[in-house]
Amino acid sequence: MKIAIVGQQDFGKAVLEAFLARGDVVAGVFCAPEKPGAKADALKVAAQEKGIKVFQFPSLKGDDAMAAMKALGADIGIMAFVLQFAPQEFVKIPRHGTIQFHPSLLPRYRGPSSINWPISRGDAKTGLTIFRPTDGLDEGPVILQKETPIGPDDTLGTVYFDRLFPLGVAAMLEAADLVVAGRQREIVQDESQATYEGWFRKGEARINWANHVDVVYNLIRACNPAPGAWSSLEGKEIQIFDARKHSVRTFGAVKGKIGEVVEVAEKSFQVTAQGGRIEVLRAKLGDGKKLAASELIASGLIKSGMLLGG
Repeated sequence: MKIAIVGQQDFGKAVLEAFLARGDVVAGVFCAPEKPGAKADALKVAAQEKGIKVFQFPSLKGDDAMAAMKALGADIGIMAFVLQFAPQEFVKIPRHGTIQFHPSLLPRYRGPSSINWPISRGDAKTGLTIFRPTDGLDEGPVILQKETPIGPDDTLGTVYFDRLFPLGVAAMLEAADLVVAGRQREIVQDESQATYEGWFRKGEARINWANHVDVVYNLIRACNPAPGAWSSLEGKEIQIFDARKHSVRTFGAVKGKIGEVVEVAEKSFQVTAQGGRIEVLRAKLGDGKKLAASELIASGLIKSGMLLGG
């Protein structure tokens, strides 16, 4: 089939390469323009290396974007990780329209940070959806969905890179084949089940040590590797990445104040929360680099009795 890809970054690149690997023709690629000083988009670089036309319009709503899409004569449009708004006039240009990837089980977790939120809330599963884009945010009819469990120690990184990323690439090919063959079922989303979540950024990533240890641990997992769950420590910001949870039944009564470093070992330190402790294995203090907790401890930057979040 002859396709047009609208997307960016590593996921867009992987989708491009997957279609090419099986012999499809990529007529052109649409990428958002890079911000000043940013490195070239991975999808853009991959397309240029393969001699594929690349378009970088500030908006997909303009006549120039419409004309570029029409000129490609694509059978189907593939939206692979898109932050630009794509109007109906644009997405309906390819012969079989356009399909879009979203990393949640729509209509749950519409919005831009749809992997962070279910982990932060302790959900046991998530997934991906291939759907028809409409002018509403992530509201179009569903063509294909794939589920994946969220394990008790999964992080944003493991859920996305180990499962949703490869599953998503394969699902885009599967859905495109269904649509071009006219064999797809398009199921209208149940608005009574819909949720929308905004960006999961620094404001959402702040640790409240007075929360239950389960809530704190879920937040840390949801922010690893980005944006990094954080707290304050003696006037500096500390971001916590790799960690383990210890409930009160593991070691008896909770020791120390909320947010206190109550145990320092060779390779980790433990911080008290409601109902348990968080054992920190990797963190970033101030403007430093992400380090193993053992390095922070050996340098004297972490000591028993210190208070986080005070």
